[in-house]
Amino acid sequence: MRLTAVVLIDGEHYPAVVVDALRQAEDVFDIRAALFLGGGEKIRSAEFETEAAGIYGLPVVFDDDCARGLARLIDEYRPEVVVDLSDEPVLGYRQRFRLISEALARDVGYEGPDFHFSPTSSTRLCASPSLSIIGTGKRIGKTAVSGYVARALREVVTGRAGGPEVVVVAMGRGGPARPEVIDGAGGALTIKDLLAWSRQGRHAASDHFEDALLSRLTTVGCRRCGGGMAGEPFSSNVAEGVVLANSLGPGLIVLEGSGAALPPVGTDACLLVAGAHQSVETIVGYLGTYRLLVSDGLVLTMAEEPSASQEKVRSVLEAVQRVKPGMPAVPVVFRPRPLGDVRGRQVAFFTTAPASQEGLLRQCLEERWGCRVECFSSNLADRAALKVDLAREEMARVEMFLTEIKAAAIDVVAEEGESRGLPVIAVDNEPEEIPSERRGRLAELVGELGEMAEERFERRR
Repeated sequence: MRLTAVVLIDGEHYPAVVVDALRQAEDVFDIRAALFLGGGEKIRSAEFETEAAGIYGLPVVFDDDCARGLARLIDEYRPEVVVDLSDEPVLGYRQRFRLISEALARDVGYEGPDFHFSPTSSTRLCASPSLSIIGTGKRIGKTAVSGYVARALREVVTGRAGGPEVVVVAMGRGGPARPEVIDGAGGALTIKDLLAWSRQGRHAASDHFEDALLSRLTTVGCRRCGGGMAGEPFSSNVAEGVVLANSLGPGLIVLEGSGAALPPVGTDACLLVAGAHQSVETIVGYLGTYRLLVSDGLVLTMAEEPSASQEKVRSVLEAVQRVKPGMPAVPVVFRPRPLGDVRGRQVAFFTTAPASQEGLLRQCLEERWGCRVECFSSNLADRAALKVDLAREEMARVEMFLTEIKAAAIDVVAEEGESRGLPVIAVDNEPEEIPSERRGRLAELVGELGEMAEERFERRR
């Protein structure tokens, strides 16, 4: 059966050549209409726009904004795929990715002579309102933002009356072969539990363990391998994980992406997390555009020096508005929040934050939480360097370890802490609005997304 299609054409090809290509394409596609992208070198008629439908034998849409024109075409003709018959100089790399993003965001495939992009999986499996949290890459603080979002939603969904819980479904490159439930809602999970699991050969710093420990939430752990350009995993067991989450009777399900990979199930709302230290093009160009178009809000992390200047933050936010006008966006920074009493203690702090942030993080821990940072290590993602840090002279003055939750935090830091007889306290990275942003805006955005998810879920029922 032929796929229903719309085509992209231009005036750098002679119309007769395009018509011949359309005839060839009809063996595979049921072509409904065309979008004329521009270019006039091979167009002779001064009345081309009025004559185009007769020339090409199908309706032709003209629009100065090609992305807007493609959106109109898709909305009117509801194709399964967009077929690209254009080329340089009318359609370059950047312009092509913009159109690919527009098609994929509308759940329509996009293909050309030597490439094909498929929409990501969007099967609706959640039996409760759902919110996905996706990212533009690794090391942008997505897990920390996800934890904050889930905690904030729990205040609304569960409340003080003991309503249904928020459940987090997290997928990772080290997740379990079969989805598993970790009960963090009871508040009893500790670093020692993660260490025990690590000794059993498990990846005890996988995101679902981190979410359960830091946010005191019930989580479902899943795995994925690979990630396509639009974020589709090569393989995952997230669908099984959602079925497991449904069995818990949640009030709302949060689905957490992994790196730039998206949860391969449909959700009612979507929050995008990007890092201000990333290039503007990574966030709003290529298929970052797609991630923006499918999202309902943006959290821009690391929005401070030395990660990003105020000018860089402004340029990212302005670029986001050009791609998706009206998109709510909140720039934030992260500040450490120990999950135990550290007041008056001499501590070592282990983090993946760059060494350039040492002064700021030391100051926060000492002034806000009342401890003294004797040793600071930014090598939590580098086991060899981490072991060197653990052997430094100042470690002799340390009476407590503080650590973010990463793989080496368990099998290196926690192991070392136990061998020395020192307590090991987990540290969360709490997102906070930058000074120029109104306090409470992030919580408001989360509340808005929660309401949006519930409203859309009810409309689909």
